[in-house]
Amino acid sequence: MLKSYSVTDIGRKRQLNQDYVFSSGNPIGNMPNLFIVADGMGGHKAGDYASRYTVETIEREIKASFEKNPSIIIKKAIKTANKEIRQRASEDPNLTGMGTTVVVATVIGKYLQVANVGDSRLYIANGSEIRQITRDHSLVEEMVRLGGIKREEARLHPDKNIITRAIGAKDDVDIDFFTVELKASDRILMCSDGLTNMVEDHDILKILNEHKQDRTLVETAQALIDAANNNGGKDNIAVVLVKPFADEVKR
Repeated sequence: MLKSYSVTDIGRKRQLNQDYVFSSGNPIGNMPNLFIVADGMGGHKAGDYASRYTVETIEREIKASFEKNPSIIIKKAIKTANKEIRQRASEDPNLTGMGTTVVVATVIGKYLQVANVGDSRLYIANGSEIRQITRDHSLVEEMVRLGGIKREEARLHPDKNIITRAIGAKDDVDIDFFTVELKASDRILMCSDGLTNMVEDHDILKILNEHKQDRTLVETAQALIDAANNNGGKDNIAVVLVKPFADEVKR
C-alpha cells in the first residue's frame, strides 16, 4: 500500500511562500495517484500565484483527461498549465514575468513515471544510496555538463538560482520524462531547491535512513525541513515523501 506526505515551509528569510505541493495516494482521473511540487518565481505574489495555479491546473487537466497513457496525460496537463500561465501574465501587469518549476510523478504498479521542468527535484532513496532522477534545468547544471565547473562547486556558485526552463517562460515548454522501476525498499523524495541548496544529498539520505524504521513520513519530512532551516533556511522548502510499497517493506 502506497503512503505519502507533503508539506511546505516558508523558511527563515522569505516573506512569502512561493512553493506549492499536491499529494494524493488515491486516483486522479485515470492516474492511480499523483504528486506535484512547484517552486514559483516572480514579483510580489506572482511566484505564489504561478506555482499554485500551475499545480491546480495540472490536477484539473489530469482529472478530466480521457487518455490512458500517463506520459501523454502529464504532458498535455503541463502544456495547458504553461499556456494558461502565459495568458494570465499577459492580462495582469502584476503577474508579468511570473513562472514556476514543476515536478510531476505517479506510481503505476512497480514503475515510477516522472516529468520535470526547472530545478526542483525527484530522488529515489533506499538504505544505501540516494539517486537524483530528474535533471536540473539550470545554468549551473549546464556548466557542470560542459565541464566548466565541478559538481561539488555547483551548490555554492553565485548563479545557481538561474534556471533555463520554467512554466511560463516561453510559449512552448520543453518537458523531461523519466520512467524508473521501483524496488520494495525505495522511497521517493520530491523537493524544491530550498531543501537541496541547504542540505547535501548525503545528509538528506542520512536523515531518511535515521527515520526509516521508527518514524512516520510526517516526522521525516519535518526533519528535512528542520535541517534546511538550521543550515540557513534561505528559501521556501517543499517536501513530498512517498513510500510506494509501505506494507511490503520488512521492518
